Amino acid sequence: MMRLDDNDDDVSLFDAEDTGREGKSKKTKIKHPVASFFHLFFKVIATLAFLFCEMISSSFIGCMVSIILLLSADFWTVKNITGRLLVGLRWWNQVDDDGKSQWVFESRKANSKHVVSDSESRIFWLGLVVCPVIWAIFAFSTLISFKIKWMAVVIMGVVLQGANLYGYVRCKVGGRTSLKNMATNYFGRQFLKQAMTKQEES
Repeated sequence: MMRLDDNDDDVSLFDAEDTGREGKSKKTKIKHPVASFFHLFFKVIATLAFLFCEMISSSFIGCMVSIILLLSADFWTVKNITGRLLVGLRWWNQVDDDGKSQWVFESRKANSKHVVSDSESRIFWLGLVVCPVIWAIFAFSTLISFKIKWMAVVIMGVVLQGANLYGYVRCKVGGRTSLKNMATNYFGRQFLKQAMTKQEES
């Protein structure tokens, strides 16, 4: 069961955690350099390990375990730390009193004193979007080159990276807005914008 938790009491947890940290400017300052570093660190190391592991080590099991550990560390870091600190978003799963599993997608309130840095936002979304694409390419190349032994690793990469991407996109657009509607609205606005531009030029 999927839902968006719009409860102000839950969202206010962000404000309670970030009181006193807010900045006055939304410019290019990186306010969380350690979080920004680790947001990309595990992604880059896992990717490099996949590309060069066979050159460094002859143990396939050792390579596989190392890469999966790096991917898991990245998943946990992005889901629990960098999403909250860098862009004010978080998502998680909880089981209610009836035993039903529910997914919660949450964003910091618009009137929060915490200001998201443009630089940190770019770092966050760049890493979040590019890495699933890279692992999808790895999966495709592994399949066509018949390196079946690596399929478990690349599938794990696609699933973990894709889960974070999906979760944070849902946080960003809101649970009541489906991704299909979001895409339709976006392309509709682009089409209207182009039509208006052509009309003004003529």
